[in-house]
Amino acid sequence: MNLLIIDLSNIPCWLIPLLVGLICAILGYLLGRLAGKGNDSSDDLDLWKRKNASLKADLEACRSQLKTATAAPVAASSTASMSSSFAAQTETIPEPTITIVPYDPAAAKAAFGKTIKEDDLTVVEGIGPKIRELFHNFDIKTWASLGDTTVEKCQEVLQSGGKRFEIHRPQSWPMQAKLAAEGKWGELKKWQDEHDYGKE
Repeated sequence: MNLLIIDLSNIPCWLIPLLVGLICAILGYLLGRLAGKGNDSSDDLDLWKRKNASLKADLEACRSQLKTATAAPVAASSTASMSSSFAAQTETIPEPTITIVPYDPAAAKAAFGKTIKEDDLTVVEGIGPKIRELFHNFDIKTWASLGDTTVEKCQEVLQSGGKRFEIHRPQSWPMQAKLAAEGKWGELKKWQDEHDYGKE
C-alpha cells in the first residue's frame, strides 16, 4: 500500500519562489501606485486655473463697465432730483436700451459662415432649439427682447423647463443677443470664439 507522504524537507523549495513572487507583485503594485501619483493631471489643473482666472477677470471687467454705465445716469438723476419736485425724485431710471439696426443677413453670414434667420435665438452660444422654445413661451422671441432680459429672468425661463436645464449658465446670453440685435456680428463671433462658457 502506497501512501502519499509529504516530504517536509521539500516545502521550502516551492514556498520560497511563491513568497518571492508575492513580494514582487506587492512591491510592483505599490511602485506603480507611487509612480502614478506623480503623473496626475496637474497640467490640466493649471489650464483650468488659468481659464478660471481669465473668466474672473472678464467678469470683473463686465461688472466695472456695468457700474460706470449705470453710475452716469444715477449721478445725473440725483442732481436733477435735488432741483426738481417730489414727483421727479420718484422717477425710476430706465435701463439702457438697445440700438436696433435693420437685420443684414449678408453680414451675419459673412461673420458666421452660415445663413442665420432673423431673431433666431440659437445664434446665442448656449441656446439650442429646446431652450429657444422655453424663451418663446415667455414671449421672448427676438434678439432685442432677449438683450433687454435680465440674467435672473433667463434663469427663471430655464427653471421652467425642469432639472435638465439647470446646468446652463445664461450670464452672457443677454449680452450676446444685444450684439446680434445691434448687428455687431464680427464682435459676437469673436466673443464666441474666445469664450466657451455660454454652453456650460
